[in-house]
Amino acid sequence: MPKSKRLDLGVQYACKRATLPGRKQVRTWVRRTLKATGRSGGQISVRFVDVEEGRRLNSGYRDKDYATNILSFPYQIEPSVCGDLVLCAPVLVREANEQGKSLAAHCAHLIVHGLLHLQGFDHETGDEQAAAMEGHERRILAALGYADPYRDEL
Repeated sequence: MPKSKRLDLGVQYACKRATLPGRKQVRTWVRRTLKATGRSGGQISVRFVDVEEGRRLNSGYRDKDYATNILSFPYQIEPSVCGDLVLCAPVLVREANEQGKSLAAHCAHLIVHGLLHLQGFDHETGDEQAAAMEGHERRILAALGYADPYRDEL
């Protein structure tokens, strides 16, 4: 079955959005990530949430009682990628500040990271897979004009 070339992307803001990236920027990151992994379409939603919703989702799906930066919910990989990404805005802001990064750079990294998860990539099942996933992230982010997000971990 051929892969879909149509991208159906929804971007939702269930929190204060003044400093968050706009829909156009999110669409650019999603399209570039899909293209870099040999895809062009899919059905994806990106939702920015507050701490309360982020904590509730992380607790309900991962049994972890805190808000995390991003959650990925893959529904289908073939013939096209279908899934949801949920980003907790206050956690993103805090992490970007702690890491000395712009919020846009941090959001781009996590959206790329989450999209790779939606496509079956996993960094928690072994060093080889983690290295492959990080390599994809580095290449995609460099093509988007962002610095290596792992440079301080070397």
